[in-house]
Amino acid sequence: MKVKKGPKKPLVNYILTSVIIVLLLNTFIFPMIREQKVKHVDYGTFLTQIDQGKVKSVELQDKEIGYTLKHDEKTYVTGRVDDPELVNRLYDAKAEFNQVIPKQASPLMGFLLTWILPFAIFIGLSQFLVRKMQGKMGGGSNTMMFGKSNAKVYVEAETGISFADVAGQEEAKEALQEIVDFLENPKKYKEIGANIPKGALLVGPPGTGKTLLAKAVAGESKVPFFSISGSEFVEMFVGMGAARVRDLFKQAQAKAPCIVFIDEIDTIGKSRNSGGGIGGNDEREQTLNQLLTEMDGFEADKGVVILAATNRPETLDKALLRPGRFDRRVPVELPDLAGREAILQVHGKKVKLASDTDYNAIARATAGASGADLANIINEAALRAVRLGRKEVNQSDLEESVEVVIAGYQRKNAVISMKDKLIISYHEIGHALVAAKQSHSAPVHKITIIPRTSGALGYTMQVEKGEQVLMSKEQALDKITTFMGGRAAEELIFNSITSGASNDIEQATKIARAMVTRYGMSEEFDMMALETVNNPYLGGDTSMLVSAETASRVDDEVLKIIKSCHQKASQILEENKEKLHELTKFLLEKETITGEEFMSVLDGKIKVAM
Repeated sequence: MKVKKGPKKPLVNYILTSVIIVLLLNTFIFPMIREQKVKHVDYGTFLTQIDQGKVKSVELQDKEIGYTLKHDEKTYVTGRVDDPELVNRLYDAKAEFNQVIPKQASPLMGFLLTWILPFAIFIGLSQFLVRKMQGKMGGGSNTMMFGKSNAKVYVEAETGISFADVAGQEEAKEALQEIVDFLENPKKYKEIGANIPKGALLVGPPGTGKTLLAKAVAGESKVPFFSISGSEFVEMFVGMGAARVRDLFKQAQAKAPCIVFIDEIDTIGKSRNSGGGIGGNDEREQTLNQLLTEMDGFEADKGVVILAATNRPETLDKALLRPGRFDRRVPVELPDLAGREAILQVHGKKVKLASDTDYNAIARATAGASGADLANIINEAALRAVRLGRKEVNQSDLEESVEVVIAGYQRKNAVISMKDKLIISYHEIGHALVAAKQSHSAPVHKITIIPRTSGALGYTMQVEKGEQVLMSKEQALDKITTFMGGRAAEELIFNSITSGASNDIEQATKIARAMVTRYGMSEEFDMMALETVNNPYLGGDTSMLVSAETASRVDDEVLKIIKSCHQKASQILEENKEKLHELTKFLLEKETITGEEFMSVLDGKIKVAM
């Protein structure tokens, strides 16, 4: 397929523009400049200035006389008059003078200097500016780029990444291993008549290692790896994106077998019924059409495998996902407990760790963390060890780094009054006490009233003993009740409420609404779907599927659940009021207590003087 090049600007455009500019310069600008430097005077004024001794030097020409004055840098010109006494006058005035013999100027040289040279300078300058503009619009000269596509090309020596560098994604690695095997041994697939998938779509939340997996596939198969972001195809000028797609696939087929990786493919692969530009024929749609055409234009046995990554698969065009294009969809989900522990071990090899490091404890405390989050936790722990002057990272560094990622750094200079500290202490002990007195709550791991940069004035951390895949109705209600514990403690002890429960209220409401609208945990609506998740990998935004009247009934049901849990939390604290006072005093003295210390006081193993 031939690439149709855009029309070039004809040279006649530059010539015509140059002629107009040079004419304007020669007609108006240059004469004005010369006029500013030369002053014309009459011959009588010239003679008077000679007699007064003001004239410094004189040049006598055939038709005019040019001269300068002793204290004036300007050049004066007067007409040449038949005056036999002029030479004597100049001699008496002691002025410098000479007769200029006119030379016959070359017409060709004058034409070249006046017309041709300005044209050449202007055209050269125009071409230089055009090239500079093209360079800024995507035609850069980076040695890691090629052609118009701006794709980075990694070869085996530069990539150096294998499946051993990717932890916590065993299912994804298994799905991609077949592609590696085909690139290494295509013969056995051809013999049986099997075709390898043309493309594989890596789908998952941000930070789960989609790009790393793609590089690992290239590293394992030892083939060139083309990497480009979807946003690099999108240009202001119509047709540029499609041209870059053509160039990318042309280069890939020339270097086959190879892997082409398109990150954030949703940038160019959005569904075409979402209304792009005017008439639906905008630059983004042309780029997508070209991508679909190119994926149909090469055979799978050529050894070009297309990998793409996105965290918005629901927005992709259906034509992009049909068999023959992206045949395989590889989920790259958030790691489970074993996966988080494996990821921590991989990143832990890069830093000096103490021998008693417990990866399992950190993995249990980081449920819902991505691979990028876990890598950040290891790095934060190493930075903390350096700040404290240690040569290795210990368990306390890792635990503190978990809290830094979750709640931010400690605000050591924050000034909080004793009254507010007392309210915060009762609030946090309220959470912990309610959690401890319920059978379906996670154990309390840590309680602190030290404020954090995230805005939290204190927090209670709970850590599950194992991996929780499902959440029962009882667990959901216990979670909401635990969130209500802080506000319930304020009401019970101070007979007043504060703004400290704002985040608790938000989290409790989300769970209660999900119970009614998505989990089918409401007797009122049974298993009716009332809400749908729009972006499961990007925050989980939802939209209602019901009428306004039904939505009002949903609100009533959510309120009913929250009120019930609030009453339960108040009842638990009322029944354990003495322990609430005792634990609050203990927390107020120490500011931070562990889950073991909390349970020891609660069980009476540690006595607190009241």
